[in-house]
Amino acid sequence: MHRAAADMMGIENPFFRPHDGLAAGKTVIDGKPHDNFASYNYLGLNGHPEVNAASVEAVERFGTSVSASRIVAGERPFHGELEAALARVHGTESAIVMVSGHATNVTTIGHLMGKGDLILTDTLVHNSIAEGARLSGATRMNFPHDDLDALERLLADNRHKYENVLIIVEGLYSMDGDFPDLRRVVRLKQSYDSWLMVDEAHSIGVLGQTGRGIAEHFGIDSTEVELWMGTLSKTFSSCGGYIAGSKVLCDYLKVSAPGFVFSVGMSPALAAAAITSIDLMEREPDRVRRLKENGHLFLKLAKEAGLDTGPSMGYAVIPVIVGDSVNAAMLSNRLLARGVNALPIIFPAVPEKAARLRFFITSEHTSDQIAQAVAITAEELAIVQNGGSVVDRLVKAAQ
Repeated sequence: MHRAAADMMGIENPFFRPHDGLAAGKTVIDGKPHDNFASYNYLGLNGHPEVNAASVEAVERFGTSVSASRIVAGERPFHGELEAALARVHGTESAIVMVSGHATNVTTIGHLMGKGDLILTDTLVHNSIAEGARLSGATRMNFPHDDLDALERLLADNRHKYENVLIIVEGLYSMDGDFPDLRRVVRLKQSYDSWLMVDEAHSIGVLGQTGRGIAEHFGIDSTEVELWMGTLSKTFSSCGGYIAGSKVLCDYLKVSAPGFVFSVGMSPALAAAAITSIDLMEREPDRVRRLKENGHLFLKLAKEAGLDTGPSMGYAVIPVIVGDSVNAAMLSNRLLARGVNALPIIFPAVPEKAARLRFFITSEHTSDQIAQAVAITAEELAIVQNGGSVVDRLVKAAQ
């Protein structure tokens, strides 16, 4: 329906536009430079000279692929080095790296949980978590977004009915840009003898004084969480996913998780990029500080301009709620025409009334870029909304 409406009104599809060059604070689309708020290169490490050099060196030494699963003949020294670095960042005993962030959640949840178990998830968790829960055969129950009272009620009513219970939350929710009270979530999981998994895809490198994620932000001992999940495609300018946790857990996954055992090992270039990115994050904590300042600035200016930013807390992800999928697509196109790249999130990814533009903030954005993006968004949103409802536009288009 949305596609038909957009076609009738002549709205260009805002998705799958090719970009040229580096995905950074600026990008090139159709040969023209744009301020880029659609890439999650949070600490500006993608394209860093040290990251590029490490990747090139890895290819020259190991080639472009390890050409086997790690359990067979694909194990290389850099795999262990990367896992040790991730364990260090999270403060855990061990870690296991996989070739896909989505597959990491699917295979880990699907493998660890089963019939007779219960998985409790925030309603806004990522699709990969939902798919992992479905694959597992366990019972899944959602609680309303960030409603920890509802989570406690579910635990009180259901814990005794199941053998194992896994609670899953995200360190920074990728649609709303907010995060849970992790201290309370930890207390709940302890009170009800449950396990806890935290997806840090968007919070590692973002939260905490040195970018070590939501545990550092709240001052929580990371060993109080059984499974830390993260991706390498955002802060760490690579590709893949990982689980950080106890040595027993990670060793078990390495010999039994289908998504690890039956997949090729991570490629040399990607592993080297991630290792070097972690090193840079640790050596240059000012990147984390700049990212926080930029996120807080964007949120402040957006609110002053009257934009609806939902529950965003002003870190790396800030939505501008439009309330209509077609209007969100129109707004994205109008921003692009004025040199700002920000993509719409539309139904069914979010409810229709929550259709939005999502702005990814990085440490490399300038204050001028941020101020200009907010001002242009406010101006263009007013124009779009003054054009009437989608029904009004369809009637006009049909005349």
